[in-house]
Amino acid sequence: MSVAFVPERLRGKVEVNQETLQWLLEENDQLIRCIVEYQSKGRATECVQYQHILHRNLIYLATIADATKFLQ
Repeated sequence: MSVAFVPERLRGKVEVNQETLQWLLEENDQLIRCIVEYQSKGRATECVQYQHILHRNLIYLATIADATKFLQ
């Protein structure tokens, strides 16, 4: 499961650092490759779960970027 999914009890307690961001970017790369592979094989239905994880990761990264922008 993606690191971007943080249970309610841990929200706000997870430290965002360069290592976490790099891991998310690498995970997104793998998710995109998997999605492309499934779609090229005509199995678009099977890639939906990966699209959901990718979407969640991208929203998480955008939220971090927005929060960081206000801190600068």
